Amino acid sequence: MSKEPAAGEGEAGGGRQREGPERLKQRNPNPSREYHRSLRRGVLPQRSAAMAMAYKMATEGMNVKEECQRWFMEMKWKKVHRFVVYKIDERSRAVLVDKVGGPGEGYEELVAALPGDDCRYAVFDFDFVSVDNCQKSKIFFIAWSPAASRIRAKILYATSKQGLRRLLDGVHYEVQATDPSEMGFDVIRGRAQ
Repeated sequence: MSKEPAAGEGEAGGGRQREGPERLKQRNPNPSREYHRSLRRGVLPQRSAAMAMAYKMATEGMNVKEECQRWFMEMKWKKVHRFVVYKIDERSRAVLVDKVGGPGEGYEELVAALPGDDCRYAVFDFDFVSVDNCQKSKIFFIAWSPAASRIRAKILYATSKQGLRRLLDGVHYEVQATDPSEMGFDVIRGRAQ
């Protein structure tokens, strides 16, 4: 007894026969289970081990040290610092304070404190005079990810950023930069005004 092809099957429906549910189950009974089983065996499908580790560290969350928020609050309220640079320590899986800029340091010192081959976060307290001649201050969060940095570091910093940002209450603007020209002083001034 011959079976008529259903609509969308056979040559009239595009030349390709559709697989039934029992054929799909034979090929891969549970794709999610197979994926997790391969992870337990140490086989990482379509991902490098470094990328998987960075993803795991980011999704499990970075421990943000208490000093990160404390230095930020001193900068924000007491004005004893001009900027704070943060880094991720992969061994301790924590965000740490890397450098603190004194009250007399400016934007040039912040740019000099950012490494050319590694990622960092930074907050900068920008003081300026507005168009109506008022003294104002705006806090910028800078996500620094230069092109010369490792891919693992870029992934780690990009996925861990929100954990730190949630603790830094009072940031007005965010700047993401891969090159010093993307975070130039004119860019900061333009965003603030």
